[in-house]
Amino acid sequence: MLEKFFKLNENHTTVRTEVIGGITTFMTMAYILAVNPSLLSASGMDATAVLIATCLASFVGTLAMALLANYPFALAPGMGLNAYFAFTVCGAMGYSWQVALMAVFVEGIIFILLSLTNVREAIFNAIPSTLKKGVSAGIGLFIAFIGLQGAKITVANDSTLVSYVDFAGEWHTKGICAVLALIGLFITAILYIKGVKGSILIGIIATWVLGMIAQAAGIYVVDAEAGFYSLYPTLTFTDFSALGLTFGQCFKADFSNVSPFNFIVILLSFLFVDIFDTLGTLIGVSSKAGMLDKDDKLPRIKPALLADAIATSAGAIFGTSTTTTFVESSAGVGEGARTGLASVVTGFLFLIAIFFAPIFTAIPGFATAPALIFVGFLMVSSILQVNFEDASEAIPAYLCMIAMPMVYSISEGIALGVISYVIINVVCGKAKKITPLMYVLAVLFVCKYIFL
Repeated sequence: MLEKFFKLNENHTTVRTEVIGGITTFMTMAYILAVNPSLLSASGMDATAVLIATCLASFVGTLAMALLANYPFALAPGMGLNAYFAFTVCGAMGYSWQVALMAVFVEGIIFILLSLTNVREAIFNAIPSTLKKGVSAGIGLFIAFIGLQGAKITVANDSTLVSYVDFAGEWHTKGICAVLALIGLFITAILYIKGVKGSILIGIIATWVLGMIAQAAGIYVVDAEAGFYSLYPTLTFTDFSALGLTFGQCFKADFSNVSPFNFIVILLSFLFVDIFDTLGTLIGVSSKAGMLDKDDKLPRIKPALLADAIATSAGAIFGTSTTTTFVESSAGVGEGARTGLASVVTGFLFLIAIFFAPIFTAIPGFATAPALIFVGFLMVSSILQVNFEDASEAIPAYLCMIAMPMVYSISEGIALGVISYVIINVVCGKAKKITPLMYVLAVLFVCKYIFL
């Protein structure tokens, strides 16, 4: 039955590979179960309710991706969009979280309509092949940077913006986390080179176990105020009644103090970032997995985008910010996952996480960091497929790639890539190879920076 539905042989994979890929993707994404409630609670939302909503939205979205598109892509409330929700819309702008949820719900409905047409698919196909390779490599650098931060290897610095951790000065917290992450990275790399199946997942578990040993030995010291929690999972259950505090609240939003113009601005901001974050992730992960056809198009992209749109509106009803395709899906793809079976595994793990959330949220950032750093290596190799002999192709791909980690945004990297591709090729007399939709995208990106 699994073979018939997911076409495992056709995609050169096995049930074992898909299960391992699904588990790996979940473990690299599990941090969202702790981060999303923490961020959205700043808007006044109940943290437990957000945790349940996060699990439900991730389950619905990921299962929709599996059943509608048969791709190993997982969905969850997007990082960046949740911060915009909490600190900009509900913070700086002063709107209620119910209004913000309604904007997310409407955004999802618009996406559903666009996904049923050819608009989003046309955007995906309009992006030149060379930019797609740049997007894939850029996402590799982006998630590697996220991994370095999660490992505490890279830390903030006033003079240089980023620097490496002070191993000696913060040895029992950041220092030991960085060392354990590096050990986990070496374990993952060595196992991968030796051809061991499940090397990325083994690396995550091994790093976590080493962390628990370090805590037992007193090398790792728990400091909850600084964000360093016990590495041992606790067996406690979730208060399901809390979901009522957010479920359906988007339909109870009070718009008496919200002007139509401001609501449209909020809506467009969510819409713009979400559509290009999603497209960027689909381009990057599918490109690296070899899922694009000979014309660099993604088969079944319409149902994939529809699944993403359904997840956004469903998540708003449950009570969470925009649910989108996660770049961490590349970790499961790196383990060999190629079908929706992996997504089914990831989705059900999110559902199970509702009951045992404290266990999954105990997975420390430094344990999943080696997976992200290593998958970054796998994805950045896509830049080798860019023709560097043609600077009009290579420079936009390079700008797209380098912008993503530097500005901490997939969508901004795509924006810079599209704008530079159009300008460089028009000025250099190569306008014939630019599709009309690329001109439209470039203008829209420029307008976004001017008006939003």
